[in-house]
Amino acid sequence: MRLGTFSPRAKYGNRRIVIDGEKFDSLAEASRWRDLLLLQRAGKISRLQRQVRYILLDAIPRVGNKPGQRAISYVADFAYWDEDGRLVVEDVKGVRTEVYRLKAKLMRAVHGIEITEVAA
Repeated sequence: MRLGTFSPRAKYGNRRIVIDGEKFDSLAEASRWRDLLLLQRAGKISRLQRQVRYILLDAIPRVGNKPGQRAISYVADFAYWDEDGRLVVEDVKGVRTEVYRLKAKLMRAVHGIEITEVAA
């Protein structure tokens, strides 16, 4: 396993890191990824993915002189299926910002998905 950092401290004090060529926003996120890989190898979870994008509000196209607006999305740290066939969406959280709290509510309202938070 190859470890290395690729940038100075980020906004909330986390240190971005590279492990085996994969970039992570924090050491906690990288550690959780390794744990999830082990669970997948053991058959406890399946279809593990990183950085999964969910659209919360579609883009609004430009109309005449009025500018359009980009889609609003949420990018989950991890998504996978558990042993019972349920989709699990995880986010490694150190700081629960207002934007995150709003997007978590929208995930529940739009997609019916409750985000599982993993403490950093």
